[in-house]
Amino acid sequence: MMVLMEINKGDPTAVDERKKAILDVPILDITQESEFLAEAILREGLIPERFGEDSLHIALASVNGMDYLLTWNFRHLNNALTKTHIERFVEKQGYIPPVVCSPDELLGDSA
Repeated sequence: MMVLMEINKGDPTAVDERKKAILDVPILDITQESEFLAEAILREGLIPERFGEDSLHIALASVNGMDYLLTWNFRHLNNALTKTHIERFVEKQGYIPPVVCSPDELLGDSA
């Protein structure tokens, strides 16, 4: 649901393109389990409190066993130091963390 709200922001043409891009992507429900993990990520200081939605993105992907979490956020999600700390913490909580990367990193030259 969070992604749906995010992709509806901005330029209408870009919104339409983003909607088409996720047609076959499963929508993950926010559960109590994912909320608990997101809160734990914030308590650990792994994601700044004001970006709580990002901790929920990580938690949802982890709880649901997603392989990848795509983001353009290089400040506090997709950077080597942050990713390492988040991965270790998520693993300690009993989950396999997703690979956090940008769409370009995932698709390489095939995009």
